[in-house]
Amino acid sequence: MLGMVNEARAAFERQDWAVAWSALSAADDESGLAPEDLARLATSAYLLGKDAECESALARAYNDSLSHNQAQDAARSAFWLGFFLMTRGAHARGGGWLARANRVLADTGTDCVECGYVLVPLGLRKLAEGDPAGAKDLFGRAAEFGERYGDHDLIALGRLGTGQALIRLDRVDAGIALLDETMLAVEAGDVSPVVAGTVYCAVIEACDEVFDLQRAQEWTAALSDWCAGQPDMVPYRGQCLVRRSEILRLHGAWDAALAEVRRACEQLAARANPAARAAFYEIAELHRLRGAYADAEAAYREAGRRGRKPYPGLALLRLAQGRTRAAATAVRREMNEANDRKTRARLLPAYIEIMLEVGDVAAARDGADELARLAGESDAPLTHALAAHAQGQVLLANGDVPSALDSLRSAWNRWEEIDCPYESARVRLLIALACQASSDDDTASMEFDFARAAFERLGAEPDVARVDQLRDRSALRRGVHGLSPRELDVLRLIAVGRTNRDIAGALDISDRTVERHVSNIFRKLRVNSRTAAAAHAYEHDLVSRERRDG
Repeated sequence: MLGMVNEARAAFERQDWAVAWSALSAADDESGLAPEDLARLATSAYLLGKDAECESALARAYNDSLSHNQAQDAARSAFWLGFFLMTRGAHARGGGWLARANRVLADTGTDCVECGYVLVPLGLRKLAEGDPAGAKDLFGRAAEFGERYGDHDLIALGRLGTGQALIRLDRVDAGIALLDETMLAVEAGDVSPVVAGTVYCAVIEACDEVFDLQRAQEWTAALSDWCAGQPDMVPYRGQCLVRRSEILRLHGAWDAALAEVRRACEQLAARANPAARAAFYEIAELHRLRGAYADAEAAYREAGRRGRKPYPGLALLRLAQGRTRAAATAVRREMNEANDRKTRARLLPAYIEIMLEVGDVAAARDGADELARLAGESDAPLTHALAAHAQGQVLLANGDVPSALDSLRSAWNRWEEIDCPYESARVRLLIALACQASSDDDTASMEFDFARAAFERLGAEPDVARVDQLRDRSALRRGVHGLSPRELDVLRLIAVGRTNRDIAGALDISDRTVERHVSNIFRKLRVNSRTAAAAHAYEHDLVSRERRDG
């Protein structure tokens, strides 16, 4: 028996959760486990995704500790059982166990490290209630208990909560610095696996809250490596996959993003994990961007069923479906209900786009101004890219083309710097429209081409169709099937039998530029030969027009 327990303890220390679980379970079946080994059994069960077994072991540890008058150990077991239940969304039962932990400690009247642990859920409640100052006080006291008793887990939880509270108090730099410090303890192996996973996920979420894409990417990679080192571990892996998917989507790797988030759904949905709602929302976003609207609708609804508001994505889906009024109604309602900075920042880009689509330029301008203010309070490149993008959209809608081009080119540079190809392509489409509005048809044509090619590479079929639609509208206005003035020059020379080299010399441009123009002409006229292009030119009187103009 003792040898089996020692084997289990050694496996637990080396984080071999399957072996630890198996050996501890065997020892428990043979003659029962002491409360401290029941705690190890519970932790192993939790990390293997055996939620019922985890709950049973901690409940037994609580009762055994109480029966031996070990109140502090009982309180700790009650705390962790409440903590595990809360992370699974079982708030009522989790709250009951946390209340038990508090009652046991109150009955003893002893100052101990467990008195610090029970402050952590109180701090989380304060954060949820919108009282970050109160949360900061509670988390700070928890960290003090940890430091007094040398408990690294409690120190990490206290500092984590303090950092989150500081961010909500608009002290973002101080909050992020404290979160980075907490992560150093995690990477050094100073905290338990449960606390390490908790800190990883919470820090990544905080980075996401302040739009710190680079930091979120760095810590997500670290979490991925940490999970890979413990292949049997189930919790945290799903959350890691969701975050990886979000980052891959931003960087344009949509196939990989969809594969990752589908794996996340399989892992999280099987355990009824609250993080599954984020996974389904991410799936919906990827389907929407690719034009799989029925699949997107189903995934948004599933995210909503699990407790995640399906906005702004569902409003953007309605816009893509041509249901503009429904999109506007939904996004206006969400903006009116959003009181915290994080939620408003998430909604604003979609709100601005939809308001412009329904012709409410004043509302869009107010949204762009608010987004600019939020960007001014942040050093995150992502917020500045969003703000410049929004300002360019609004300026273009107002007819201020020169200012719009300045903002849009700034936005494009920022999106390129943080490697967001989809947003870069969307800006290029706006630049094309701005150039078109200023009668710079040649540049507009190139920007249309660049945007379309990027959308094609990504698989953004609705955006490809939108580029073609905008080109067709322009062609109807000009009556030349979307050809730029320079492309018309090239077509007229093709029609009279000139070679590419001849055309390059006549127009003083390079052979490669001529090749690009010829390719564009073929695509726009839907022909596949110079002969067919020449026939089109004669049919539409383009050659005689050249002679008149000449």
